[in-house]
Amino acid sequence: MKLEFQAKFLQHLNKKKQQDQGFTLIELLVVIIIIGILAAIALPSLLSQVNKGKQAEARQNIGAANRAQQAYYLEGNTFATDLVQLGLGIKSQTVNYKYSIKPGTASGGLFPTVNNLALANGATLKSYAGQNYTTTLGGTAATSEAGTLALLCETVPTGPAGVTAANGLATVSGSISTCPTGFKDLGRGS
Repeated sequence: MKLEFQAKFLQHLNKKKQQDQGFTLIELLVVIIIIGILAAIALPSLLSQVNKGKQAEARQNIGAANRAQQAYYLEGNTFATDLVQLGLGIKSQTVNYKYSIKPGTASGGLFPTVNNLALANGATLKSYAGQNYTTTLGGTAATSEAGTLALLCETVPTGPAGVTAANGLATVSGSISTCPTGFKDLGRGS
């Protein structure tokens, strides 16, 4: 009998040790709540950085298109009217943006203009417009050479409102060097 009692007692102690291992439900809930709070704090910051990365694509491509337009004008005395002419290898559409060129017209004796557009596909992204235009380098249009200037403008609103603003962008001409209403000039940090 004594042996049987010892065996049962040892089994009971062994069971008790196994039950003491692990975490209680309250401890697990507290850890989950803490992780949830930390995620709620960090998630907006993370999403903001993701959008900044996507917008960097557009800024880079429009900046490259602006420089290519200036070189194209230097060689041919005219701006390119589509992305293929520029020869940059920029796709006309990516996951985040649709790229296009909106030619301007020479009016009132002023030199030609062109806009390189990056229209946002997402509701949280901003659209971009690169404006290339010519102006006289001293003197009058009849007596001096034309030089090309470029601006990089970012829409203030995001999503469809920004796309509408960029699509309806009027081309600049002459010596005008400001972004239109609804845009922020990225070249001057304003």
